[in-house]
Amino acid sequence: MSEAARQRPQFRNINALSDLPSYRLPPAGWVSILHRVSGALLFLSLPFLVWLFDKSVTSEIAYGRFTSAFSAGLWIFPGWLIKLVSLVLIWAYLHHLCAGVRHLYMDAAHAVSKEFGKSSAIATLVVSLLLTVVFGAKLFGAW
Repeated sequence: MSEAARQRPQFRNINALSDLPSYRLPPAGWVSILHRVSGALLFLSLPFLVWLFDKSVTSEIAYGRFTSAFSAGLWIFPGWLIKLVSLVLIWAYLHHLCAGVRHLYMDAAHAVSKEFGKSSAIATLVVSLLLTVVFGAKLFGAW
């Protein structure tokens, strides 16, 4: 055996400034990180989500205020910003749902392989983004 073949691999800590910009995270890693981000976002936005639900089902007058927040704005926030925040929350919910279903399926079916992890992660990203586009188009008045 040659000298290069006998050398053991060297593992080192990564440098955040030089190594992270060039590090290629696999799709399963992106889904895992985004699943945590979306869960934290949903948890932190619970007061806003409860307010949205309360205003949408209380009465006709409250529903009118609810819908006017998306067109006329609310307090100092313009309507487009309310729609944008709602779109981010829609994405967070849909991504968290799709990634959660992926994790439950992988746990129940013992589907743990590199190939399935990659393909299911890509499917999770695509499905959650496509659903977000559909709901976003409805939110912004495409139909």
